[in-house]
Amino acid sequence: MKAKIRKLVTFVDETLSEQGQPVVPPIRRAAAVAVIENPFAGIYREDLSALIDMGEELGGLLAERAVAALGIPGTEVQSYGKAAAVGENGELEHAAAILHPKLGAPVRKLLGKGAALIPSSKKRGGLGVALDIPLGHKDAAFVRSHFDGMEVRVNDAPRANEIMVAVAVTSGGRPLPRVGGLKASEIKGEDGLR
Repeated sequence: MKAKIRKLVTFVDETLSEQGQPVVPPIRRAAAVAVIENPFAGIYREDLSALIDMGEELGGLLAERAVAALGIPGTEVQSYGKAAAVGENGELEHAAAILHPKLGAPVRKLLGKGAALIPSSKKRGGLGVALDIPLGHKDAAFVRSHFDGMEVRVNDAPRANEIMVAVAVTSGGRPLPRVGGLKASEIKGEDGLR
């Protein structure tokens, strides 16, 4: 079953300065969101494989759109994250089915790597609910400078029988990081942690 997409939305933000200090180069974050029909809204199904397959389809589509909006090659993306919000007739497990088993593989393929787990969040909400997309370095989870998040919302989604699915990517970590920890330049890339 293919995802029935009602709407695609792309967000980009670019930070040029922070607390009066220039951010050089500017940090860019982009998120692509699909608003899809939830085929299991209002009904219990043991087998969620249709949503799992939609996750793979949406992972590729949304990653391509987000990277294109970021304006850099996929191999230069530093951080990533994913999130989903189900409407009131959905369940959190619907969001989990889309986000977890298969969505990450096409994202990693586009980025050329991605050893670290893709941070994720899921929630239930109504029209205009904020979708909080956690972000972390794509190759090493312990890079503190890249612990971040991006909030997006679509004013008319999710409807009761819909799911909002998002993939976010960045050109760097937080602006002006200074809380220590592993630096991006020190990544070994062996285990997805360091």
